[in-house]
Amino acid sequence: MTHRGLLCLLLGTLAWGQAANSNPAPAAPAQAAQSSSATAPKAAETTVAPDAVVMTIPGLCEGSADQPAPADCKTGVTRAEFEAVINAVAPTMPAVARKQFASRYAMGLVMASEAHQMGLDKGEHYEQMLKLSRMQVLMQMMGDSMREKASQVSDKDIDDFYKNNTATYEEIALQRLVIPHSKQLPPSKIKLTPAATKKRQEDADASMKVEAAALRKRAAAGEDFTKLQNEAFTFAGIKAKAPNPDMGKVRKGNVPLAHQSVLQLKEGTVSDLITDPSGYYVYKVGARDTLTQEQVREEILNTLKGQRTQEAMQALQKKAAPTLNDSYFAPPTPPAPQGEPAQSKPPSGPDSSEHK
Repeated sequence: MTHRGLLCLLLGTLAWGQAANSNPAPAAPAQAAQSSSATAPKAAETTVAPDAVVMTIPGLCEGSADQPAPADCKTGVTRAEFEAVINAVAPTMPAVARKQFASRYAMGLVMASEAHQMGLDKGEHYEQMLKLSRMQVLMQMMGDSMREKASQVSDKDIDDFYKNNTATYEEIALQRLVIPHSKQLPPSKIKLTPAATKKRQEDADASMKVEAAALRKRAAAGEDFTKLQNEAFTFAGIKAKAPNPDMGKVRKGNVPLAHQSVLQLKEGTVSDLITDPSGYYVYKVGARDTLTQEQVREEILNTLKGQRTQEAMQALQKKAAPTLNDSYFAPPTPPAPQGEPAQSKPPSGPDSSEHK
């Protein structure tokens, strides 16, 4: 079964994934995040032999514009040939999607054959399309190769990364009070001037700051954070349910950067009042624990894979930084606004007025 350009045709026209929502369509070659070289699932159990024909397309044979194919010819596709195509374009395709893909694949074969017989695979346009398709396939294969190399992470690599980043895997039990900056006021019973309305809100917001400091003091004295959180929302005039102050065990990356000073506090300590544009915050630090290397092994593996893939891609991007001709690529000069004549240079040379 030899049909020129068939793989490129399939890559560009088939959309089998639309019929299999449970499995995404194969990634475009420019998408470095997705790899088509992932380990393919085992083929479904079948008694069909690899060399047995699984699809027959009547009227399809090799031909050309000078020697058309016979009308009674047909092409058979064996199981091995069909699965080779699947492994090339979508190795993780589920078995339930293969029947629809077979129909689309047959359509691709017929279109490619008809185009060949019409002589469409000749000329500059075809050569350029073929060149771009080849480049596209090589881009995909290069991306797959980079990800494959990046996935070769040794036990020592994981061990070294864990030792150098142990603090990253520390978990701390935290409780947190979230106190709004602004107080929601009921409508005034009397008509207020804009200045009076502004002053009323400013006074209410100032009272929120005082209340936040008071709540922090009570938290440090040992009062229940859930009770204090409910009081904070009530005082602020917020009718929505207050958030649960128990954050559970969290890691450094889950704490806002401006709040990370609380991670240095001793167990049982209540933080100072933290103010940022989103509100006032009070934390209470609980027990600390550090995840073992085995617990975070998969996470470290994925981190190292991602880092190495990104480094490889950045190295290629440096090579691909072109020098562009601004005379060609610069944006055109925008036209003058309507009603304003374009400025012209004053006359010069022997015909100018100053020389008359």
